[in-house]
Amino acid sequence: MNQVLLSAQIIERKALRYTPAGLPALDLVLQHESTVSENQQSRKVKLDIKAVAIGPIADRLSKQAIGEAFGLAGFLGAPRHGRGVLLHITELTDIVSTHSTDN
Repeated sequence: MNQVLLSAQIIERKALRYTPAGLPALDLVLQHESTVSENQQSRKVKLDIKAVAIGPIADRLSKQAIGEAFGLAGFLGAPRHGRGVLLHITELTDIVSTHSTDN
């Protein structure tokens, strides 16, 4: 199974483009920050990930404020031109971001 649930915020957004089929597409860089439990230990996680949204979700995210937290569901795939991982956003969710500010 290849399914991702994540809370994130947009830190970079390219211009809205259109696929050859005429669907809106949006390339993004998202940032996630949280505290998770791993092996009964608390661990702070912070990551940036490249993402793409296609269709009505692309339209919605093109209007989303940079830095505003939101929840998403999607799957991982390979980018068109290169190595690494690309998060394909398939839906926006009600996940609420809970950032920890422990110093």
